Amino acid sequence: MSDDNVIYQTEALIAEDIEAYLDQHQHKTMLRFITCGSVDDGKSTLIGRLLYDSKMIFEDQLTALENDSKKVGTQGQEIDFALLVDGLAAEREQGITIDVAYRFFNTEKRKFIVADCPGHEQYTRNMVTGASTADLAVILIDARKGVLVQTRRHSYLCHLIGIKNIVLAVNKMDLVDYDPVIFDAIVKDYTEFARSIGIEAFTAMPISGFKGDNITTKSDNTPWYSGPTLIEHLETVEVLSSADVDKPFRMPVQWVNRPNLDFRGFSGLIATGSVKPGDAIRVLPSGKTSTVTRVVTLDQDLDQAVAGQSVTVCFADEVDCSRGDVIALADNPPQAADQFEATFVWLNDEAMIPGRAYWLKLATQTVSATVQAPKYVVNVNTMEQLAAKTLELNAIGVAELATDKPIVFEPYAQSRTLGGFVLVDKITNATVAAGMLNFSLRRAQNVHWQALDISREAHAASKNQKPAVLWFTGLSGSGKSTIANLVEKKLHALGKHTFLLDGDNVRHGLNKDLGFTEADRIENIRRVGEVARLMTDAGLIVLTAFISPFRAEREMVRGLLTEGEFHEVFIDTPLEEAERRDVKGLYKKARAGQLKNFTGIDSPYEAPEAPEIRVDTTRETPEDAAERIVALLIG
Repeated sequence: MSDDNVIYQTEALIAEDIEAYLDQHQHKTMLRFITCGSVDDGKSTLIGRLLYDSKMIFEDQLTALENDSKKVGTQGQEIDFALLVDGLAAEREQGITIDVAYRFFNTEKRKFIVADCPGHEQYTRNMVTGASTADLAVILIDARKGVLVQTRRHSYLCHLIGIKNIVLAVNKMDLVDYDPVIFDAIVKDYTEFARSIGIEAFTAMPISGFKGDNITTKSDNTPWYSGPTLIEHLETVEVLSSADVDKPFRMPVQWVNRPNLDFRGFSGLIATGSVKPGDAIRVLPSGKTSTVTRVVTLDQDLDQAVAGQSVTVCFADEVDCSRGDVIALADNPPQAADQFEATFVWLNDEAMIPGRAYWLKLATQTVSATVQAPKYVVNVNTMEQLAAKTLELNAIGVAELATDKPIVFEPYAQSRTLGGFVLVDKITNATVAAGMLNFSLRRAQNVHWQALDISREAHAASKNQKPAVLWFTGLSGSGKSTIANLVEKKLHALGKHTFLLDGDNVRHGLNKDLGFTEADRIENIRRVGEVARLMTDAGLIVLTAFISPFRAEREMVRGLLTEGEFHEVFIDTPLEEAERRDVKGLYKKARAGQLKNFTGIDSPYEAPEAPEIRVDTTRETPEDAAERIVALLIG
């Protein structure tokens, strides 16, 4: 059917039955796809050509056309192709496509969201953002240049993220005289690489984004090409794999829906499988079971709901279920674990710090997680696995991670929803990595928590006190140990059961294997935090005197303890005052270059932003400070 006939029929349907037209439009399938590749491979030009040749327009351009009293029914025939390309180019100049530029358009068969991803290596993280929700990737190659490093990197990332539909668009064929030999050579080269990384199939097509060859209509310039045009492929490729529907039912809970006392449901997006009234389900990680009584949408009950639908599920029993839980089939539930091997794409300018705690977000679950030094990083050119101590910006590597509590998961190869996660910096809230869970570690399955008859409450009651951690932090020479020692003496005199963990003393035994690199300092605090937690389980009041220079690690220790038990005591002494005192002569050595990674000199100290207790040692004596701390703790 010609474009004119399609337009005529569309206009006729609008004129006769606008509701039928809107219903037809509403029920079109949606395809999310990305354009990616190296710099200047023609991504923005291709998108401009798609919009123009398919007679599609941006929503804001539609508004502009209406304002100018132009005929909307032609679907934008009046729009100049150069205007579309120039608009995208202008955005690139303004830095917009250095992030990801999204465009929405539709044809008579399907609706589309396309992400124009930047080609620069330093913005690979933005390409990952665009690819994370895509069903298809259009990987462009400049016919004059062939397969480049960024072509390989983007292809590897698309495969890693789980995009099954790959289009290899060999662009700018007009600049090589539409030579089939060049096209075949590029496809052969790419095929060899694709097989090496596990891409089993892709669709290759010769195109010219600028001239419009094989974008929406077959080109007379490539009679040797018998495949589909790009838009034909985009309109017919399968969006939701039937395998997702055929998989076991999984629905991460987004919120508990209780508009009144007579209704209680659990809402979320079905990740895989299907659900219907009468199904036996299990809520994880608790393992509680029940039966589905209703599957509800905004305006009706459903006989069945499948993957990709947002629904509310009601149970026959009052089962404890909340955001972050996963509803699954009772006889085929996913796993829960707290230690994993995972593949990471590092997205932050600052390198990964082994042992540092980050927020891990997977589906609707949020937990604290630490990452160990990588097992290896991947060279995207050669697929070599190289040794590395950390992950730098845009690095792809494999490492082990541990969460502070079990999470419900499936390997990423089985479920993008329950296997894909992001890491978020606890202080800056910046997303630092995207990751894919490969499998849980066997040791996580072999180690179980042993229930004890004497609880932490019983330990505390026998001592007639409330457990607590007084975490003294500040620069070297600020007076942490002096004040902590005075506080413990006063608490002891009051009959309190205490223990003081001093930074120097701990490094003589428990942490004698650690140095003063950033990673070692993080591990130093992690170990001390775990010891402090065990001591609070014994009912003790624990005092720690450590520089503990990083906010993230202090917050990590806070997260280990029961709410209200962690008290951050900031011994706020200016650097010049601490250096003037220089009780141990350390500042003098650091200034002379004899001590590396010394806090305040060549290693940063991140002062607490909202400590429970602040002590200004330039205005308050250690004795007075100790009296005040004790009063605040037991008052």
